[in-house]
Amino acid sequence: MFTGIITGVGRIVDATPLGADASHGLRLTLQAPPGYLDDVGLGDSIALNGACMTVTSFDAAAARFTIDISAESLEKTAGLGQPGPVNLEKALRANDRLGGHLVSGHVDGIGEVTHFEPVGESWELRVSAPPALARFLAYKGSITVNGVSLTVNRVVDHPQHCEFSINLIPHTIENTTLGTLRAGSRVNLEIDLIARYVERMLGGSLPRH
Repeated sequence: MFTGIITGVGRIVDATPLGADASHGLRLTLQAPPGYLDDVGLGDSIALNGACMTVTSFDAAAARFTIDISAESLEKTAGLGQPGPVNLEKALRANDRLGGHLVSGHVDGIGEVTHFEPVGESWELRVSAPPALARFLAYKGSITVNGVSLTVNRVVDHPQHCEFSINLIPHTIENTTLGTLRAGSRVNLEIDLIARYVERMLGGSLPRH
């Protein structure tokens, strides 16, 4: 489990194929901030842009670690198949503060940035979400974008998609990778965990990927 509060910005520095064809995934090598891995052990969970991954090797002194990502996970996520910056979050401890909201680290869909512009001291981010996720998005509800816990300010339903708007404060821009987004950027989305269970209890279900 996670909270959507990013604890560091890392970088994928290498992506090595685990096999010769498209059915194989990648071994990713990541550079973390200095000291980030001091309390990390082999097999620990770290979310990369909101996707929960398992540490398969690490060098705490060099602040580098590896994860293996399957072809299925690569297909269902964005921003994890090539070198570049990623949001990092270590798994939640039982005694940690729940600063964001309950996040499972399972990506529910890929959204596309439609608008990202400054508004006063903040930034307005608009994202087009798949229509199947529309019923889980609500005014002042929670959504995870590339692993960051955010509050929805506006939701507009369209025939083929749903667009939601978020206000990003300077702290979020400075301490996550969201400041690098542009119109057309693809982002990982995870709906609110409680909304997921409410949907199930009411007789609905999330579509299978």
